[in-house]
Amino acid sequence: MQPGKQLSTSIDATVPTAARMYDHYLGGKDNYAADRAACEELDKVVPSTRALALNNRRFLQRVVRTLTQEYGIRQYLDHGSGLPTQDNVHQVAQSIDPSAHVVYVDNDPMVLVHGRALLEQDERTAVIHADLRETEAIFTHPDTERLLDFSQPVAVLFNSVFHCIPDSETDGPPAVVRRVAERLAPGSFLVMCQLVSEDPKVREFVTNFMDHATQGHWGRVRQEKDMAALFEGLEVLDPGLVEVSTWRPDTEVTPRQLSQEWIEYGGVARLP
Repeated sequence: MQPGKQLSTSIDATVPTAARMYDHYLGGKDNYAADRAACEELDKVVPSTRALALNNRRFLQRVVRTLTQEYGIRQYLDHGSGLPTQDNVHQVAQSIDPSAHVVYVDNDPMVLVHGRALLEQDERTAVIHADLRETEAIFTHPDTERLLDFSQPVAVLFNSVFHCIPDSETDGPPAVVRRVAERLAPGSFLVMCQLVSEDPKVREFVTNFMDHATQGHWGRVRQEKDMAALFEGLEVLDPGLVEVSTWRPDTEVTPRQLSQEWIEYGGVARLP
């Protein structure tokens, strides 16, 4: 991503996007035939993807509830937030404390349209159209500066999004995490997870399929060790880095990820 590069604001219904495919898996209506067809093809090789998406959404909700209730976090910056669905970050946080502020970031123009329509009555929440790799633009955006005080702890979310960006010394996940962490106050949190697989055939197929389907708007499926490297130097909360359906489940009967051809893997860490 070249610094300052303008994102397209037009919506192409013929090219699948990760945000709209995720929306389809969650049972949403903000997707097109191309997105649904891509999901059908993906399911032929990784049939657990719908369950994975649902479990990932539940993980996000548990994380926000935990950070708001137990750690006093009242500010959230959500990278790659996706299309609005039920129990979004601001709804979970504000159900505990109505004063909580949330900034959503996504590069999909459809997210911008639907998100702003949803949030137009909420002065404590905003959606900005940006690439998650443009840290400077995100942190200096007027809505970010209006809503978030970075001299105080903030929870920064990278939930199921790093697989959407390729490896790069300047713009890959490690570089993005480093740039963001440098701007946060001690006691802030980083929430990070992405699609991983220890099966090289799955990694190769999904990476190639999604890169072709989204016309290059994809990174790669990585391994657990790649995610572990992002958490080095941080205080990882219990239970550590895990398949996300097992991160502090609400009950013992909470749905678990049963198929392991690929999983959503990550955790939550605090800046010391």
